Amino acid sequence: MLRTATRQDLPAVIALLVDEEGVTDPAEVRVDEAYARAFAEVDADARNEMLVLDEGDGTVIGYLQLTYIPGLGRGGAERALIEGVRVRADRRGAGLGHELLTEAVARARARGCTLVQLTSDKRRTGAHRFYASLGFERSHDGFKLAL
Repeated sequence: MLRTATRQDLPAVIALLVDEEGVTDPAEVRVDEAYARAFAEVDADARNEMLVLDEGDGTVIGYLQLTYIPGLGRGGAERALIEGVRVRADRRGAGLGHELLTEAVARARARGCTLVQLTSDKRRTGAHRFYASLGFERSHDGFKLAL
C-alpha cells in the first residue's frame, strides 16, 4: 500500500536511507532532534511529499521524497525532484520500486509539472538500469559541493 509518510514512519525511513544494502530493524534506529526537525519541516512544506510503501501492517518497505520546484526555465513550469528512493534490500525485484516511482511521476504530472528529475550515485548501476526502464534518460552531469 502506498501512502504519505507519517512521523511514526520516521525510524523505518531512516533505516532505509542509512542501510541501502541491508535490512536494519527500525527499532534499532535512534531518531535524534535533527531527523525529527527535518521530518517536521518537510512534512509542513506544501512543495514536498514523502511517500512510503507499507506492507499493509505498518511495515515500511519503500520510500521517496518528491519536491516540486518552481522556476523560470521551461516556460515558468514547475519541475519535480525525486530524492531518497529506497526499497528495502530484501524486497527488491518485486515491482515495488516501479509502483513507487510510477506514483511519484503521476503526482507530478497531475500537479502540472513538465519534468521529473532525479540523481543517482554513479556506483548504483542497478538503480540506473531501473530508472532507464521507467523512461528516465541520462541528460546532465551533476556536481556537488559539501559544506
